[in-house]
Amino acid sequence: MSPEDEREFREFVATRSAALLRTAYLLTGDTHLAQDLLQTALLGTVRRWAAIRRREHPEAYVRTAMYRHQINRWRLRSRRPETLVPATPDRATGDDHAAETVVRHGVFDALRTLPARQRAVVVLRYYEDRSEAEVAQLLDISLGTVRSQASKALAKLRAAYPDLATTPMVRTAP
Repeated sequence: MSPEDEREFREFVATRSAALLRTAYLLTGDTHLAQDLLQTALLGTVRRWAAIRRREHPEAYVRTAMYRHQINRWRLRSRRPETLVPATPDRATGDDHAAETVVRHGVFDALRTLPARQRAVVVLRYYEDRSEAEVAQLLDISLGTVRSQASKALAKLRAAYPDLATTPMVRTAP
């Protein structure tokens, strides 16, 4: 890797890691698994950085790599039950963010109750604001499966967490 490529990659990681880690956390439901997922995706990215930065949008490449790695994890452990953490780690830095933190914790807690595929569909469709076709392509599932999984997930979330339906969602800047 040339010094220029290395500098660009380091700059990319420094500026986009927080947003990428948030998405990884939403996909995994666990801080440590999210960090591992992001590191795995970045490792694959650095190996092909020169080609990626010329032909593709690097962040899109990393996000796609994360989705695909997570799908592989789900497929490999599909016979074992998922272990969930009891609570979302506190990310607030003070009282100024208390309301936002309560909403964020509620959303993360609600997402963790969903099966892995439904969680991925919800994250991609509504958090990442991707089309149904994009979600289907990224997760390698049919368009009908995207629709049915989103419908089932939203019904579960509405039934289990009626307060979230009326809570304004606060999204931090990427």
